[in-house]
Amino acid sequence: MQKIFISSVQKELADERAAIRNYVRGDALLRRFFEVFLFEDLPASDRRADEVYLEEVERCDVYVGIFANEYSYEDHKGLSPTECEFEHATIRGKPRLVFVKGTDDKARHPTMLKLIRKAGGQLIRRRFVAIPDLTAALYASLVEHLEQTGNLRTLPFDMAVCPRATLDDLSEDKLRWFLSTARRERQYVLTESMPIEEALAHLNVLHDGKPSHAAILLFGNQPQRFLITSEVKCLHFHGTKVQKPIPSYQTYKGTVFDLVDHAVDFVMSKIARAVGTRAAGPQALVTYELPRDAVAEAIVNAVVHRDYASNASVQVMLFADRLEVWNPGKLPPSLTPELLRKPHSSIPRNPLIAEPMFLAHYIEKAGTGTMDMISLCRKAGLPEPDFRQNSGQWVVTLWRDWLADEFVSGLELNERQTKAMVTVRRDRSITNAVYRSITGASRPTAKRDLEDLVNKGVLVPIGSGRGARYNVARK
Repeated sequence: MQKIFISSVQKELADERAAIRNYVRGDALLRRFFEVFLFEDLPASDRRADEVYLEEVERCDVYVGIFANEYSYEDHKGLSPTECEFEHATIRGKPRLVFVKGTDDKARHPTMLKLIRKAGGQLIRRRFVAIPDLTAALYASLVEHLEQTGNLRTLPFDMAVCPRATLDDLSEDKLRWFLSTARRERQYVLTESMPIEEALAHLNVLHDGKPSHAAILLFGNQPQRFLITSEVKCLHFHGTKVQKPIPSYQTYKGTVFDLVDHAVDFVMSKIARAVGTRAAGPQALVTYELPRDAVAEAIVNAVVHRDYASNASVQVMLFADRLEVWNPGKLPPSLTPELLRKPHSSIPRNPLIAEPMFLAHYIEKAGTGTMDMISLCRKAGLPEPDFRQNSGQWVVTLWRDWLADEFVSGLELNERQTKAMVTVRRDRSITNAVYRSITGASRPTAKRDLEDLVNKGVLVPIGSGRGARYNVARK
């Protein structure tokens, strides 16, 4: 087991330090070869801190430096612990991986800027803006280290060369679009005019000058020519079961960005939407029965985290009562469906695909996607999403309005109740007065009908007396 020593200003980069430790521990490949040393993980000891960290640099197999703005306190020689660790690793000939946070050097302490320039004169530094690009860049560097030391003979799927593919199979326009989008959305360091091979190398999607699987999936002219099952299949069923004939069935091809865009548009075009007023601004607010961001998150996760070695494709299936998104693959061993409902680490199966998706703002935050889906559905008054493993397939279910026609038709409602259900579905609540105005029923009859809907699990009474109302029950 090789030891990684993390060197940085602890307080300033606490999140990044913990993220690297958690990432290495959670990744199925890296945890086979590496363990991470963090000074803050040590128990209290009657020893000087500088002695401990220099001894750990001696013992480490890989030095990882994370440099940001602060320089920290200085010893009698005017050197910070971070610079002492860097110098010690250099003298001892340790492999050094240096990552610089931020794209602008204006806020940096002058001595830290000097250290960054010193490191840049000795090795290739990598810049990062957020934790996802840090972990993706570290992943690529550690895999390259394993390959160079002979510990790894077979590369991970996203880093491995795509057989028969050449640089001519990549689209310059798609790469330029990505660079422009990433710079606008995430202040990405590369510009749109960056030479193509340099940009691809910076994204770690070239291997020995040849495009990797990640490069083809991200920027390929025809990705499915090389990776047939990387397509997305979208199906729409009017009922709640898979059955023929299928009213609408589309198979989408293209880059991972194209696949997400097409699949999200497919779903949003099939579900109900409501157009509000212009009271809050010049444009009328449009709301959908399923939150668009939750739909996009479920589809992005399926495309980014799927097992591309599988012969199965991502399937997006829209039913009368739910949306199901299936993708080939399994959760990492350190995660469970229950843990996805709590704060958790991001452990992407394909980090070299995940990083560009983050930079282009298709993924919002590392490790928060499932919690965002839960929050969005709650705010929309919908049930929480379901997450489950179905053999070799991972399934995410977003629940639509559960009052689907198939469910309502089995409730044996009278004519008045059936008529009122149109308002109940639209407004998610109803009062005795509204019920009477819709149906022409008397107050006692309306009360009886509404209580019957309560007993059947459709409505929940809120309040009492003339101010009482009946809200749609949450399922």
